[in-house]
Amino acid sequence: MTAGTDIDAPAPTFGERVLAFNAALRFEAPLPGGVEVMNPFPGSACAQAASTAFYRKFYADHLERRIILGINPGRFGAGITGVPFTDPKRLAEACGIHIAACVSAHEPSSVFVYEVIHAMGGPRAFYRSWYINSICPLGFVRATEGGRKKNYNYYDDRRLEDAARPFMVECLRRQLAFGIRRDVCFCLGTGKNAAFIERLNEEYGFFERIVPLEHPRYIMQYKRKESAAYVRKYVSLLGDAGKAAK
Repeated sequence: MTAGTDIDAPAPTFGERVLAFNAALRFEAPLPGGVEVMNPFPGSACAQAASTAFYRKFYADHLERRIILGINPGRFGAGITGVPFTDPKRLAEACGIHIAACVSAHEPSSVFVYEVIHAMGGPRAFYRSWYINSICPLGFVRATEGGRKKNYNYYDDRRLEDAARPFMVECLRRQLAFGIRRDVCFCLGTGKNAAFIERLNEEYGFFERIVPLEHPRYIMQYKRKESAAYVRKYVSLLGDAGKAAK
């Protein structure tokens, strides 16, 4: 044994596992023309500082959690902060994490997700039981005819979906090792995202069941007047999953 080796060094916390996972994220498969990968972690002072503070604040433990999977990060939420469904405003106001390097931005999906989180006891209580990410933990953008970049989902182009599939499978496998309970996975998106995750699950048996929920972006864009009812639906289904484990 090498002198000075600490054989009793503690296992990394859930949060440190997430941070190591994020730092190692690379998408190296060929992309369709005009599509770019959005990886907020290398070179972003905001994403590095924000995600480090977030995961060390809410995940500094070895607790098991259930997973909620979105599609892929958006430009104004995780694309800036490195924290899924958490824009800079929610990071500061809801999570109490103020990062000077983070420019102000507003993501409608983040607004809805934090309404659910507050209805379930607030960030501290919620994140003790839940881990949120996306089936593709890196995002994509594509330039419009006017040159402006917009969010691009992995399933918007079959070539992109096929290219990203091995990356998504490997990322999910690695995240399950953090301490993810496998009785249920909640999927954000009842259409193409749910169908894709269901197919993956049939092939690999990651979870006992998949429960699709309407995507926060869809709710905020098309069903905003009914958002309170969707919050209650989320709270009921997520809460029932927690009760079933007791």
